[in-house]
Order: sequence, then C-alpha cells, then structure tokens
Amino acid sequence: MEKIRVGIVVAEFNFDITEMMMERAVDHAKFLGVEVARIFRVPGTFDMPLAIKKLLKMDDIDGVVTLGAVIRGETDHHRVIMDNAARKITDLSLEYEKPVALGISGSGESRLQAEARIDMAKDAMESCVKMIKEINSL
Repeated sequence: MEKIRVGIVVAEFNFDITEMMMERAVDHAKFLGVEVARIFRVPGTFDMPLAIKKLLKMDDIDGVVTLGAVIRGETDHHRVIMDNAARKITDLSLEYEKPVALGISGSGESRLQAEARIDMAKDAMESCVKMIKEINSL
C-alpha cells in the first residue's frame, strides 16, 4: 500500500488555538505514519471550502483534515459560519469521494472550551486516516 497523503486546511482566525491544533494534527500524522503533503492556511472557517476543493482535486491527496475554532460571540454569527462550513465540507467529501475530517470545534463554545479541545485535532487526523484506509480496502 502506498503511503497515505493528507492535506490540512487550518483557519488563522483564533490563531493561538488553531496553530496548536495544527501542531497536534501534524504530530499525530507522523505517529500514524501518514504524510502531511500540504498545509493550506485560510483566514477563517468560512473560507475553508475553496481550499478543501483545491486539495481534493489533487491526485496525490487522499483526504483532508480541517482545523478551526468557532467561538461564540455576541450574535449568532458563529452559527452561520459553522452551519455553512460543515454543510459544504460534507458536500465536497461526497463530490470528490475522499474523506474530509471535521476538526473544527464549536460553534457556541467559549474561548476556554476551545482551548480545552485543542487535542481533538488528533481525533480529526485519526478519523481521516481511518476513512482513507477503509475506502482503499473496498
């Protein structure tokens, strides 16, 4: 079996949190023996779908891990961001028949809750790799 190659799309919004998420995901990929072929930084979670699509179109990318933190604000803006991003991420995964792991925490979480969920980036990497292996076994 060829080495699994994944892309990571990480939001720069809430950088202090998402940067640590990315570090955890990259470290976990190494632990799993997976190559992170490309890290694509986007301004925020809402901006992810185009980057995900670009990566999924690449023949040498087997799946994508998304990383972001959608923290509750004073309005319902966080819900609009998360609802639309999650829906489009699912649509892209189905369209390109490649896994896209939802490693975006929120919506509606506080900053403290987001910080407590940083290690969940490893779960997103694990999910993506498991799906790639399962799909490749069909």
